[in-house]
Amino acid sequence: MKRYTDERTGQIDFYEDYLQVVDSTLELDDILTDSNDGVVNGNILEFKTNITDLNATLLQAVKYQSRRRIKGKPVPATMVLVSLNDGIAYCYKSQEYLADIEKVYIWASSKNNEGFNGGHPFAELQYAKDKLDEQKLIALLREKNYIKIHIDENCIVGWAKTYYAQNPSARKADFIGDAKSKVKIIGEIREPRIFSEYIYPYEGETNAKFQYLMDKLNDDVQKKNLGAFYTPMLYAQKSLELVRQAIARVPQGNDYIIFDRCAGTGNLEKLMTAEELQHTILSTVEYYEYKVLLEVLGDKVLTIIPPTETSDTFNMGLVTGADALSEEYINNPVIRQYIDNPQCTIILFENPPYAETMTIEWHKKKESVSSSKWKNSFVVTQMRKEVKGTATNELGNAFIWSAFKYYLRQPTDSYVVYSPCKYWKAQHLVNKRFIDGFAFNRRHFHTKIDACIMCALWANIDDNKSNEIDLSAIDIKDKNLIYHKNKLAVKRIYSIFSDKYYESRTCSQDTNDGILVGLNGIEAPESVKRRIAPLYNNNILGYLVADGSGFDNPDTHSSLLVAGRYNGNGFFMRKDNYLEKMPMFAASRYITYNRAWTERSRVMKSADGADRFFKDVKNGKLSQFLLKCLFFAVFETQNHFRSFEGSDNRFYRNELCLDTTNGETIASRDLKGLKVNARESEILAVWDLILDSAKKTAKYDSAITYGVYQIIKELDTIHKNDNGKNIPDNPELHGHLTTLKTKVKAYYNDEIVPTLFEYEFLK
Repeated sequence: MKRYTDERTGQIDFYEDYLQVVDSTLELDDILTDSNDGVVNGNILEFKTNITDLNATLLQAVKYQSRRRIKGKPVPATMVLVSLNDGIAYCYKSQEYLADIEKVYIWASSKNNEGFNGGHPFAELQYAKDKLDEQKLIALLREKNYIKIHIDENCIVGWAKTYYAQNPSARKADFIGDAKSKVKIIGEIREPRIFSEYIYPYEGETNAKFQYLMDKLNDDVQKKNLGAFYTPMLYAQKSLELVRQAIARVPQGNDYIIFDRCAGTGNLEKLMTAEELQHTILSTVEYYEYKVLLEVLGDKVLTIIPPTETSDTFNMGLVTGADALSEEYINNPVIRQYIDNPQCTIILFENPPYAETMTIEWHKKKESVSSSKWKNSFVVTQMRKEVKGTATNELGNAFIWSAFKYYLRQPTDSYVVYSPCKYWKAQHLVNKRFIDGFAFNRRHFHTKIDACIMCALWANIDDNKSNEIDLSAIDIKDKNLIYHKNKLAVKRIYSIFSDKYYESRTCSQDTNDGILVGLNGIEAPESVKRRIAPLYNNNILGYLVADGSGFDNPDTHSSLLVAGRYNGNGFFMRKDNYLEKMPMFAASRYITYNRAWTERSRVMKSADGADRFFKDVKNGKLSQFLLKCLFFAVFETQNHFRSFEGSDNRFYRNELCLDTTNGETIASRDLKGLKVNARESEILAVWDLILDSAKKTAKYDSAITYGVYQIIKELDTIHKNDNGKNIPDNPELHGHLTTLKTKVKAYYNDEIVPTLFEYEFLK
């Protein structure tokens, strides 16, 4: 029989096969022995050893039902409260508690349940004493009945996710519909078909009730294609300070407009004054966001593009004429009348859609092509004539570039824009005067990542000299803005590792008959697409990848391998100068050990200090620092060097480790020159314990030279216990490895990071 994991507790729960057949094989004792709360067909069960407060226990079950509703899961028709020692099952009809189920409960389900008025159960079954009651309970548990719930803003996202999971090709129009639309689109929530047994038809006149969640209601592909990006209200309010600074720059006698080409549902503008709104033009390309804009702000702003809906406004979920990247939009006469008026000052105020569709996530989903239609737009086509490199791969950059290209004309024009700072810091897309700005935490923008989003006020004045700007750092906690004590510096970078530090030498003794490996350190299968030649030479130590300037997907863009990585982006390290390459690897691990939102997307890798670095390497000033970087690399788990026999019949030995069982390694030889301090002694002591423990494992191979990563992958094995929890087979080894990771993190931040910043490996 198949078991499943309870969604609330994470514990192994009931046999789901129990009630799939209607015969006498169902044994109630089997269910009661398992005794974990969960769902059996149309019943939610709550087990207690003894029920002393029936009302409190019922409220706990009600809270579970509430969570199912919010998550978009069917709500069982019956709540069964089981008192195990008494052998009694108290049965309640969920429909009678629908009003309570449709509330949102903040605290844990087991807390604050006193005082609930639960009423009477419709059945009190003495299943332990009465065979008839036992059969009644079994019959009840066979029933697959559910109640209908009402859709509201609290559960709309959960049901949308369930809908798209069951209908991968569906679009938002299929799910949400619009009762007032001229094209009369009737969505699933208004006329349930798939969910006909689970939800009541939504009868609201409009979808404005869901405006703050609109960006989450897109099906996954459409959401990424549009780059939907919610703006927290507290941040939107703060950024209005920059808008008002821009208004203060308007010359006396001039009119002005505040223009947002990607307004979404208008979060940025909702806190504007009536006067400011009367100067504001908004647009959004997504139809349902457009409908919300019309209803919420249509009678308050200067205009919305388009100002009224016609029969052809709806276009496959988009708004005809509102694509800000099209030539038609740039030449829109409503917009041009202000752009072409020298007595009108232009203020752009935007949180552009953010999409970088060549990232690894998109390749994994095989969506990078379909989601990059915007890259064929008029604006991007024109942008490519002036901008080179990866900057054209990012949708937000198309908005930023076109802002200065087509809309801002005078020195008193301004741009207030939300975006990761790399458009200025690394891509040099903007060379204008910075006036003021904030750093916000990206996590609060409906994402799952802590990172820095810059909200900057730019004047339309050329500035090619500034190398640093300072941002006030502001987080959100408990619905309040939290200000950091010091401002955050954003420093421009001008070169990356591959420009200055990557190995460029070639060797006449190199042959192309070696092997290539994957990120996991083992030989890559023949089926993968190979982007580099499989070089082999006795003077090749391994292969280092530390590409790019940012820290998106840091484990993909950072690796140490015993042979060439099949998809490239790195270089072959030679034994005669590999030490001077180690700071690159060390720098590439920064975000792994510094996860504060203030660091990611603000701190980047650079080669701007290369001249000073090479000078001090040559004069010996950095000899101990290089050895510390090697010491770190030996114990860092992203060092994926492994020892193994290759398909080329060569034995590839891990030379970047301190396992000297089979003779010294290059790392052990060179680290003899390190002046070992107390912290390094502690790490070495832990390593000795790790190696001793590893040698006692069943899978240890004395012919192999082991590094930390190979021990983790091959010897630190785990198994699952009866509750599905991972348990290490060798707790001693596992514990030592955990201790090592903790000590290596502290060592890295204290003894390596400061010098990485000093020589601008990090900036």
